[in-house]
Amino acid sequence: MRTVIISGANNGLGYACAKELALNKDIYLVLACRDHLKATKAVKKLKDLTQNNQIEAITLDLASLQSVRQFEAEFAQKTLPPLRIIICNAGVQFIQRRTYTEDGIETTFAVNHLGHFLLVNLLLKHLKPPGRIIFVSSDTHDPSKITGMPAPNFQAPNLLAHPELDSTLNDKSISDIGRTAYTTSKLCNILCAYELSRRLEKQGLSTEEHPITVNVFTPGLMPGTGLAQDYPPRAKIVWDYILPLFSFFPKINTPQQSGRALARLVEDPQLKNVTGKYFSGLQMIESSQESYDVEKAQQLWDKSVELVGLRKDKLIVQ
Repeated sequence: MRTVIISGANNGLGYACAKELALNKDIYLVLACRDHLKATKAVKKLKDLTQNNQIEAITLDLASLQSVRQFEAEFAQKTLPPLRIIICNAGVQFIQRRTYTEDGIETTFAVNHLGHFLLVNLLLKHLKPPGRIIFVSSDTHDPSKITGMPAPNFQAPNLLAHPELDSTLNDKSISDIGRTAYTTSKLCNILCAYELSRRLEKQGLSTEEHPITVNVFTPGLMPGTGLAQDYPPRAKIVWDYILPLFSFFPKINTPQQSGRALARLVEDPQLKNVTGKYFSGLQMIESSQESYDVEKAQQLWDKSVELVGLRKDKLIVQ
């Protein structure tokens, strides 16, 4: 038996992946979700569909650093099978407004990157080898790909957390700022994953015999999910109802298709020692050139430690 934690698992990709994993009776699933009512309904639905009762929900609001800490504290009090898998899946995108969390941090950066950064660092002491950490990113992080999204704009992480301090944004529209914040956060996911992989290996916390691997998964273009919640009405209709009708196109995936691929990535025994890689579906590919910038990754890591209020002397990974 092993425990798997999936953030944002009450719908979309997270739910589809959870459904696949729940078919394995050797897995205990923890759905880490902001909305406890929706998560509870998802748990019931999964139990009914899979006849697997080894599923529960624990509240996790990635927009609140306190909530992330409460999640870890609640998880630590439970007597569950060894934690082997952490899937950092939840994400948001705001293109009509700039919003901030209760901690005063821009919401897209806070949820998509900082919340998961803190979650993983807090859970590392519970994660047992062979362990796997998977960050869900997006091809929109790569300006060499045609995605319809602006290129990421990675700057000093403090400006990503506090864009009101960035004077270069004054002449940009709210939509452009929001979409760029999203693609930048997806780049941050990859920079963070690669840096964590390097640090685990360097410190001897991940070895060939006792691996803890860190990889990145992109679901491809996957309409019909909650990511369009802040889109204008017409764009939301296209995303939620029209584009899913074209899922037979090679570059458009349903949450079910991508969920199956993510579940296989979690369970594939051949990937036991594969770390620091980027997967499109089940295919290992190169991420963007910028995502391999070690200096930027270290800068992001160090500032993230400060932004989430972690004490360096208490970190599992230094």
